[in-house]
Amino acid sequence: MLRFLIRRLILLIFVIWGISLITFVLARVVPTDPARLIAGPRASAEAVEVIRRDYGLDRPLMEQYLHYMSDLLRGDLGRSFSSRRLVTEDLRDFFPATVELTVASLLIAVALGVPIGTIAAVRRNSAADYAGRTFATLGLALPAFWVGLMAQLVFYSGLTLLPVGGRLSQDVAAPPFLTGLYTLDSLLSGQFKTFGDALAHLTLPAVVLSFSTTAVFVRLVRTSMLEVMAMDYVRTARAKGLAPSIVTLRHALRNAMLPVITIGGLQLGLLLGGTLLVELIFSWPGLGRYSAQSIVSSDYNGIMGVTLVIALVYLLVNTMVDLLYAWLDPRIHYS
Repeated sequence: MLRFLIRRLILLIFVIWGISLITFVLARVVPTDPARLIAGPRASAEAVEVIRRDYGLDRPLMEQYLHYMSDLLRGDLGRSFSSRRLVTEDLRDFFPATVELTVASLLIAVALGVPIGTIAAVRRNSAADYAGRTFATLGLALPAFWVGLMAQLVFYSGLTLLPVGGRLSQDVAAPPFLTGLYTLDSLLSGQFKTFGDALAHLTLPAVVLSFSTTAVFVRLVRTSMLEVMAMDYVRTARAKGLAPSIVTLRHALRNAMLPVITIGGLQLGLLLGGTLLVELIFSWPGLGRYSAQSIVSSDYNGIMGVTLVIALVYLLVNTMVDLLYAWLDPRIHYS
């Protein structure tokens, strides 16, 4: 196991290097001039040239990349063209909001998808099964932006139950910065009013973001449960007279969850990188909005910073999933 972990960490370094190279080249081939965007449309050519020289955009492409990699090895992601701040400072401000939204949506997806998929499998071809499959189909078919807009119309405009945007109300102060997650920080600091407000703002975007992931879990759990329940050890457990709930939960569901864990790691990465539309719809100040602003302003450093952070988290999560998979299934050995 230790050898496997070391090998994955070494591979991770090469993957991050490859991603940085590809992202750097793609960002530079876009036919836009970030120096002109920074200076403004009325700036003189001399002013644009000064900005281009200050940001190193007048250097040869290879020299720019070597300089970027030299800074990256020191933990310096450069300075954002749009915010004029260090990219690391921007990521520190925006990344916790995306993590909070992503984790909340994944928890919702697991809490709903696993029970619905299990019930659909246990009661195959019943009304519950058809309802579960219909929900899964809708979750995969409906785009996130449409679901988000409909949720705003129903729960904000119609029922006025939930707020429509932001992380907190304007009259509620942010909790002390401990983790950057407002719900967790407010609980740790004992600010329960802030926790309630942060949870209310988090609920709607998290549910919308989890909609398609919940559908994936429903279909996967149902298929995996049907396969496991047809195996000999499950039939033996039933023949021994064990209660149906024990057979389902202890013998079938645990083994059926193995592929779900693998897909869960992939879904976490997809959620982390796919929050852009949801964050824009709900005015959520996370990496999705930051990356959209970076793309519009041709902010090379901002784009590469977001890409590298998401890629790193994605790779680390999937490494942890592989280790967890081996822990849950003793038959799996990594060498």
